[in-house]
Amino acid sequence: MTDQTAILVAGGAGYIGSQTCKALKAAGFLPVTLDNLSTGHEQAVKFGPFVQGDLRDHDLVQATVAKYGIKGALHFAAYSLVGESVRDPAKYYGNNVGAANAFASALIGAGVEAFVFSSTAATYGTPTTSPIPEDHATVPINPYGASKLAFEGALRWLGEAHPFRWTALRYFNAAGADLDGEVGESHDPETHLIPNLCKAALGTGPALTVFGRDYPTPDGTPIRDYIHVADLAEAHVLAIRRLMSGGDSGIFNVGTGEGATVMQIIAAAEAVLGVKVPYSVGPRRGGDPPSLVADASKLKAAFGWSAKHSDLETIIRTAAQWQRVRPY
Repeated sequence: MTDQTAILVAGGAGYIGSQTCKALKAAGFLPVTLDNLSTGHEQAVKFGPFVQGDLRDHDLVQATVAKYGIKGALHFAAYSLVGESVRDPAKYYGNNVGAANAFASALIGAGVEAFVFSSTAATYGTPTTSPIPEDHATVPINPYGASKLAFEGALRWLGEAHPFRWTALRYFNAAGADLDGEVGESHDPETHLIPNLCKAALGTGPALTVFGRDYPTPDGTPIRDYIHVADLAEAHVLAIRRLMSGGDSGIFNVGTGEGATVMQIIAAAEAVLGVKVPYSVGPRRGGDPPSLVADASKLKAAFGWSAKHSDLETIIRTAAQWQRVRPY
């Protein structure tokens, strides 16, 4: 790619989107953020132009493509709270399928042929093998995962009907914050383990709630595969570059291949931060499977990607550094 090839980043004001904008800029691209700021933060848009608007605004999307000469797009603008999706599935299908389809359709109409979709390990439901390969059965157990899977299906057919190559990256658990402290995780409400754990440890938030200690795991708490957000961002840069160079469409897991229980994360945080993490045990949350660990060998083979910052010490240290200052 030539320097300053423009990439449209839907949801670029959010946690993973803003980190990916930084990685795109470092790789010589021009990231153009499209975000309605319903959950994102304008202060996180630091690495390229900002267009405030909605994915469903067909004219705005096409005008933005024309203005900046957009050559590829990344889509992060989804609702992602599992519990909320169980309570309000219509909201999740409306945005994660309806708005995403409108966005992709506008891009296709404007001649954009490369598209990277932020998908999720929640598409697998409760896995029967671990680590989980991409060809594992997809039987989501919550509307969040089901809505992401539905749009993966739409991408397949859009790619059949149009000159439109796509990659769906099935994330496992994104965690940590920018290594330089420029962007980080700022959700309201915050439902993710590691930022809530850091706030509890630093005394800037309430005691942590551990949701369930009766799972079929070594210590009764869920197992997850934690990937540093900087490593996840790098996977997106490689994905869009590959598509723009003529790479095939496909689905890839993004994870480390190693899992940790909630109690292991608490122990790691206490070691890194040098303080006790106050916590209590509550009931399970609806829609949480016991274990999600990635088989990321397909990604590594196709992209030459590897996780460089996803050890628990780096994840917790950077997350805590961000929570100490958290400028937005």
